[in-house]
Amino acid sequence: MAHSADRPAAPVSAEVAPYVTDTGFFGHPRGLSTLFMTEMWERFSYYGLRPLLVLFMAAALSEGGFGLERTQASAIVGIYAASVYLASLPGGWIADRWLGLRRAILLGAALITGGHLAIGVSGFAGSGAGQPFFFLGLILIVLGTGLLKPNISAIVGDLYPEGGARRDAGFSIFYMGINTGAFIGQLVTGYLGERVGWHVGFGAAGVGMLFGFLWFWSRAAGTLGPIGEDIVRDPDPAVQARREAGVRRGTIIGLAALAAAFVLAASGMVTLDPMVIGQAMTFVLVCLAVVYFAYLFLAGGLTGDEKKRTAVIFVLFVFAAIFWAAFEQAPTSLQLFANDFTDRNIFGWEMPATWFQVVNSLFIILFAPAFAALWVGLAKRGIDLSSPTKFALGLALAGLGFQLMVSAANAIVASGGTLLVSPWWLIGSYLLQSLGELCLSPVGLSSMTKLAPRRYVGQMMGVWFLAASVGNLIAGLVGGHVDPSKLEQTPAVFSGTAIALFASTAILGLLVVPIRRMMARG
Repeated sequence: MAHSADRPAAPVSAEVAPYVTDTGFFGHPRGLSTLFMTEMWERFSYYGLRPLLVLFMAAALSEGGFGLERTQASAIVGIYAASVYLASLPGGWIADRWLGLRRAILLGAALITGGHLAIGVSGFAGSGAGQPFFFLGLILIVLGTGLLKPNISAIVGDLYPEGGARRDAGFSIFYMGINTGAFIGQLVTGYLGERVGWHVGFGAAGVGMLFGFLWFWSRAAGTLGPIGEDIVRDPDPAVQARREAGVRRGTIIGLAALAAAFVLAASGMVTLDPMVIGQAMTFVLVCLAVVYFAYLFLAGGLTGDEKKRTAVIFVLFVFAAIFWAAFEQAPTSLQLFANDFTDRNIFGWEMPATWFQVVNSLFIILFAPAFAALWVGLAKRGIDLSSPTKFALGLALAGLGFQLMVSAANAIVASGGTLLVSPWWLIGSYLLQSLGELCLSPVGLSSMTKLAPRRYVGQMMGVWFLAASVGNLIAGLVGGHVDPSKLEQTPAVFSGTAIALFASTAILGLLVVPIRRMMARG
């Protein structure tokens, strides 16, 4: 991330000062503990729910599932995950212009809790009547996450108006909360969902979010004071009133359109095909990105130097989307592979398939400090790898991870589907993908802030979310082709992913030198 110490510290009011100078939480403001726990429980619920979705929707009706085709179930997971990222854009806009950060977070937590409740209720309504409740729950979680996720990170930043190393350390602690929640959530909900009942697992995720909601509601006032309560207002009250009215109007219109579409689909008046929707969303989002960058170049008022750096952002956007299209197969193709083709027997006890999802969080927790030290150490030795070089390394590592899975899948095909492969294939693949993530994800966030023209920094963060959203959609569209009844599809999915990653590595490798020149300030 960009060091806010590079610019003058923001003035701190007397009301805010006690809350940002406090050191009651391991040398950091106590407000960080409030945000840490809220985000930990939110990630507990999100990552706890996600790996269960494809297994539940693809499970037969007799097993308590929806009996959907695997390609349909995987596409739904992709659309859901992509929508979570996209919802951050209007969620941040609504908080900045109308609700304020704190109210947006509280409302978001309430919506997410309500979404999990709706999913839990769907289990008692049967597969037919339960589907509207289930999908209503997913929509509420998307809306709530859009309000909570970007705005809670913004408040973390507000706790450190002085910027510098203390702010970076605060974000590192906050990031640990994210991974801790993801790790614990997938262990708890995975076990309950697979061993006790789907909706018990879903319910556990909802209870976690309820804890997060109550924690924030009870502690925000005492530990955050006025931070995040208000919005930046226009000096002219009339202009401010019009601005807020416009946001309210846009929000109401958007929610009304979403509600109408839901009612039409739930009543059967309109039949929705998740594969078609996913493909259409991918096309629309890619076109949106191309049009946006074209606008910046043609009418954005950029200088020659800014155009070069924006071109670099576009290149990184493309390759980031490709990386996420592979990486986000974790809850789809790789989850199905863990369920159907992996030997999960440990001394006579069968491990839940969803537990493989915790491997990534564990590797991130273990290796993130090492990678941070690695980049600093290399720079001290005069080896300062450029952003595209690190991106290429991340793509190559992910490609190796999927190449491992090709070998495992080929062994299964050769056995006629009778073989269950060692869990070390998946663990090795996740290790390589996690190392690739550490090369690409933090570097991408930092690059967006460093390369973007100053007046477009916020929008470029939106572009980063857009790349993740496109990647999730593609991952959902391809991830359902892992099926015991169609064995030959599995190695094809993994080899196609590996080839795309290796080809991207090669192309980006050829572009490293010209990109480095473009990144140099003119």
